[in-house]
Amino acid sequence: APQKMTVQDVPDAFPTVDVPDHVHYTIGVVILIVGITGTLGNFLVIYAFCRSRSLQTPANLFIINLAISDFLMSITQSPVFFTNTLHKRWIFGEKG
Repeated sequence: APQKMTVQDVPDAFPTVDVPDHVHYTIGVVILIVGITGTLGNFLVIYAFCRSRSLQTPANLFIINLAISDFLMSITQSPVFFTNTLHKRWIFGEKG
C-alpha cells in the first residue's frame, strides 16, 4: 500500500514570512469592511430585483446571478478570512 504523505513530510511546502502585527490587523479590518459592504450591497440588489417587476428582465437575470454569487462569497469567505487574520494563522486545523 502506498504511504500517505502530509504537508509535514515536505520541507518548505508552504513558506511563511514574518510580518508585523499591525499588517494582520489592517488586512482584517479591510476584509471586514469589504465583507460588510459586499453583503449589504448585494442583498440590496437581490431585494430590489425581487420587489420590482420592471427589473425582472432576462438581461438583469445575469446581474442577479452575479449578485447572489457575490453575496454568498461575502457571507462565507469574509468571516473566515477576518478571523484568521486576527489570530495570525489558520485556525480551522488540518481538516478545515
